Amino acid sequence: MYITNSIRRFLQLGSVALLFALASTATSAQVGLGMSPMRLELRMNAGAQYSGALNLSNTAKAKLRIRAELLDFFIDGNDTPQFGREWKQEAAYSCRKWLSINPMEIEAPESSQVIARYTIRVPEGTPEGGYHCAAGFTTLPPAEQVSGTGLHMAVRVVTAFYVVVGTPAVQGALKEINLEPVPPDAKNPSPGWQAVVVLDNPTLVHYRPQGQLALIDSTGKILETLDFAQLPVLPKRSQRFLFQLKTNMEDASYTLRARVDVGTGVLQEGTATVVVPKSVR
Repeated sequence: MYITNSIRRFLQLGSVALLFALASTATSAQVGLGMSPMRLELRMNAGAQYSGALNLSNTAKAKLRIRAELLDFFIDGNDTPQFGREWKQEAAYSCRKWLSINPMEIEAPESSQVIARYTIRVPEGTPEGGYHCAAGFTTLPPAEQVSGTGLHMAVRVVTAFYVVVGTPAVQGALKEINLEPVPPDAKNPSPGWQAVVVLDNPTLVHYRPQGQLALIDSTGKILETLDFAQLPVLPKRSQRFLFQLKTNMEDASYTLRARVDVGTGVLQEGTATVVVPKSVR
């Protein structure tokens, strides 16, 4: 499940979005809306149909109005899912038009759970491969607030659907390993470094890599290891995986070593030698 928060000021002439940012799962408890399952992975044949239910929970001490929407998504170069009503670049891999939600608008009493039913209908003649889409549920302002003035915290929870049609083979490869500077910000006032591993997916089906990246000094000592994020590499693209390094890297040579299984049962390994120059220590 992905959760997005926004604060909107509702005026007589409409609404103005003040904030729309991806948030952590923990945020849902604070604002009162949660959903399960977080992700659905289905194997289906062309022409098949599958139905199920999503459980929406209202933990707030007030009634919630919730509206459903059908979404496309992709993972950007910062490891962040980007949801939208239509992403043209995802058209060949989208299951959005196969997905239906019932009901599309829901009222959830305080401290309750409600069900939204979904159906996936795979069209006849659909080529073998992997397809993805999402169902989003956004809280609406109370009815008495729609035509008035006030602040309302709007929350969107999103469940991702992955539909594999037929039995396409999974393939993938380590494409690139490098080091990038991370400029200082409010949370980290000192500059740092992040390792970047690029994984390639030349096929029509997604995969989820499992593995680790290690930072090794010139003596062969492992300074730290970091797991690959649990993100999919979607069909026909290369995906960046970011690893925030905690080591205080000095003017020296280091080795970045990635070991990863893309779902084939074969462990791939790649290394890159990187040098941190004095000027950016």
